[in-house]
Amino acid sequence: MTRARLENLTASLLNSKLDAVILNPGPTLTYLTGIQFHLMERPVVLFVVPGKDPVLVLPELELPKVDLMPYKVQAFAYGETLSEWDEAFRRAAQSLGLDGKRIGVEPRQLRLLEFRYVKAGAPEAAFPDASEALAQLRLRKDKAEVDAMRRAVKIAQDALEATIPLMKIGMTERDLSGELVIQLFKHGSDPDLPFAPIVSSGPNSANPHASPSERKLQAGDMLVVDWGAAHGGYISDLTRTFAVGEVDAELQKIHKIVQEANAAGRAAGKPGVPCAAVDIAAREVIEKSGYGQYFNHRTGHGIGMEAHEDPYMRGDNMQFLEVGMAYTVEPGIYLPNYNGVRVEDNMVITESGAESLSDMPREIRVVG
Repeated sequence: MTRARLENLTASLLNSKLDAVILNPGPTLTYLTGIQFHLMERPVVLFVVPGKDPVLVLPELELPKVDLMPYKVQAFAYGETLSEWDEAFRRAAQSLGLDGKRIGVEPRQLRLLEFRYVKAGAPEAAFPDASEALAQLRLRKDKAEVDAMRRAVKIAQDALEATIPLMKIGMTERDLSGELVIQLFKHGSDPDLPFAPIVSSGPNSANPHASPSERKLQAGDMLVVDWGAAHGGYISDLTRTFAVGEVDAELQKIHKIVQEANAAGRAAGKPGVPCAAVDIAAREVIEKSGYGQYFNHRTGHGIGMEAHEDPYMRGDNMQFLEVGMAYTVEPGIYLPNYNGVRVEDNMVITESGAESLSDMPREIRVVG
C-alpha cells in the first residue's frame, strides 16, 4: 500500500509541475513510509523525485529504520558532528540534481531547521507550496483508514462514558481533563493523543478553544468536553455538552438548537455535494433560531491522521465531497461571559451519503 502511495505522490508532483518534494517527520511522511520518525533537533528529510528512488537524510542513530522502509531508498546519514549535517544534505541534493529545480514543501509542517539545510544543498532551487498536491494523497480514506478512525471513535466514547460518573460539582476543569486522559489511555488510545482535551464550564464554555483551568464546576453550568483518541495513527475528534445540575431555560433551548444544527449538518453530506452545503445546512438552523451571531467558526474540518486537515466545512468551500472523505460536524452557540454549547460528530462519505462514526447520545445529559 505504501508503494502505491508513493506512486500516487509522484503522479501528483508531475501534475503540479514540481520536480521534487521534501518531507520532514509528520503525518505525510508516516503515511508514505509507514514509519514514525521523531521530530527533534536532528533533522530528518525525505526527498521524493519522480522517476528516482527516494533519498533520506537522517542521523546515524536512526539508520535501522532504513531497513524497515517499504521501498528502496538511498540514505545519507550524519553523525553528531555538526559539520557533517551540511555535507549530508549537500550530497543528497546533488545526487538528485535538485539545484535550480522546483522543490515542493509543506508550509504547515516543514521547519526552518530542515529548510535551511536543504536550501544550502540546493541554493538555486525554488521552494513552492506543495500543500494541494500533498493534501490530495490523504483526502480519500480507504477501508483500513476508516476502520482505524472508527476504532478511535469507540475508544474516545468509551473513555468519556467512564469519566461521566466522575463529573461532580466542585471538581476543577483541569482535574476532569486529567481523568479523561487517563481513561483514554485505559481504553486503548495510542500514546500520542490528537490534542489535549478541552474541558470548559460556565463562562469558559463560551470560548470554543478554552484550555482547562482551575475553575470548579458549578450548578447551572454548561460543560463542554471536546476530546479525541488515536488508533493506528488515525484520530477521532468529538464534542458533547453536559448540564451541571439544573440549567436555565435558555441554555436548554440553545442545546436543542445545536443538536438540530448538528443533525442538519450530518444529513447534508453526500458524494457530489460541496463542503459549503454542510456548513450552510448547520448554520441555517442556528441563524433561523436567532443565534447566528453566536456561531463564530466553520462547521467542521477534515480528520484522519491529523485533527485538522482537508476538507474544510466552510460556507465558501466549493470542493465536492467524495467517497472516503472524513470530516467533523461541530456547530455551536457561544454566549459571551455566560455559557456555550457544541455538539461534534465524525463523518465519512459513503457511496450513498454520509455515515456518522460516532453515536454517543447528543441530547443534554445532567451531571454533578
